[in-house]
Amino acid sequence: MNTPFSRIIEPDWEQFLVCIRRSGAPRRVHHVELFLDPEVQDAICARYGVDDGLDKDDDAYPMRRQIALQSFLGYDFIRCGAENVALTFHQHQTPDTASELQRDGGRVYVDENRGPITNWQEFEAYPWPRIEEITTKTLEWYEANLPDNMCIVAGGGFGHFAEHLCWLMGYVTFCTALFENRDLVQAIYEKIFERDCHVARLMTQFSCVKALWGSDDMGFKNGPLIGPADMREFVLSGHKALAEIAHKAGRPYLLHSCGRLDLIMDDLIHDVGIDAKHSFEDVIEPVVEAKKRHGQDIALLGGIDVDFLCRADEAETRARVRATLEACHPGGGYCLGTGNSVANYIPLDNYLAMLDEGRRFAG
Repeated sequence: MNTPFSRIIEPDWEQFLVCIRRSGAPRRVHHVELFLDPEVQDAICARYGVDDGLDKDDDAYPMRRQIALQSFLGYDFIRCGAENVALTFHQHQTPDTASELQRDGGRVYVDENRGPITNWQEFEAYPWPRIEEITTKTLEWYEANLPDNMCIVAGGGFGHFAEHLCWLMGYVTFCTALFENRDLVQAIYEKIFERDCHVARLMTQFSCVKALWGSDDMGFKNGPLIGPADMREFVLSGHKALAEIAHKAGRPYLLHSCGRLDLIMDDLIHDVGIDAKHSFEDVIEPVVEAKKRHGQDIALLGGIDVDFLCRADEAETRARVRATLEACHPGGGYCLGTGNSVANYIPLDNYLAMLDEGRRFAG
C-alpha cells in the first residue's frame, strides 16, 4: 500500500482519551473528524489501495474497511451508532456542486419551512422508532473484532435535539409553536429524549465505546437558533442527560455544534458538562481563539476552517495547520481536524496535507 504521509502512526485510543480529558501532554498529535463523505472514503481507498485484500462479498466488509481506512488516516477511533433509530423528514434533492468527487444522485437537504409534524394529528400519526426494535449489530461486531489499539466513539443515533425539533416541525413551524403550541413542542421533545437516552445507555454497555459524541447544530453565524431560555428547556436539558449517562459510565461527552453559541457556552460547559466542543468557523470564532477562551475547561476539536481548505493551496494548508498546532497542541486538549467534516468538495490533497502536517509536528 502506498501512502501520502511522511510517517506511519499507530492508533492509540488511550492517549487519545488523555488528550480529550486534558489529563496530560499528548505524545503526538491526535486527529478527529465527525465524518468523511463517502466519496472521500472511496477516493482514498482507490488511490492508496486501503481496502486491497478485503473480500467485498464479506458481510463484514464495511466494518473491516472502516478499520483499515481509519487506521491508515491516523485516527484512533471509529464512529458507530445503533440501528433502527432514524427519523423521517421532508427533504429536497439538488445536484451536487463538488468539482471532482461528485455524489451520485446529488445532495439532500431538510425542508426548513414545514416538517412532518405541525399539529397533534400528525404527531399521533408519525412513525416513531420503537425502542424495542433498536439494535446494535454493527457495534456488537466491533466489540468482537476491533483492534485493541482502536476504540469506538459512539454517535450518529442520538444527541440531535435542536436539529430534530427543527427538522420534524420545520424551523418556521418550530419557532411559531414555541409561542402558540408549546405542548406539542414538549411532546416531540419527550419522544426524542426517550429514544436518545435509551440509545446512549445501550452504547455505554459496550467496552469498546470510550466516548459519546452528540451532534446538534444549535446556531446561526450570529447566535443560537432559538432564545437561550427555550434552548435550555428543549435542547440543553437533553444534552445534560446524555452527558450524565456518559459520565456515570466513565466516558467523556463530546459535542459537535455549528453556530455562534456565546450565549449558551457557559451552560454547555458548567451545566450540561460537555468535555469537548467540535465545529469551528473562522467567521464565527477561530479555534485558536476558542482555545484561549475555553481551553482551561474543555477540549477543542478540529478547527481547520472548511472554507479555507477549499480555497487554499498545499503550502497554505500546511502553514495554517502548523500555526494552529503551535497555539493549541501544548498541554493537550486539542485534536487536529477540519472545522466541520471532510466534505467531498474539499480538495483531497489539502485534506491529506492537513493530516500529514499533523504527523510532522513535533511541538
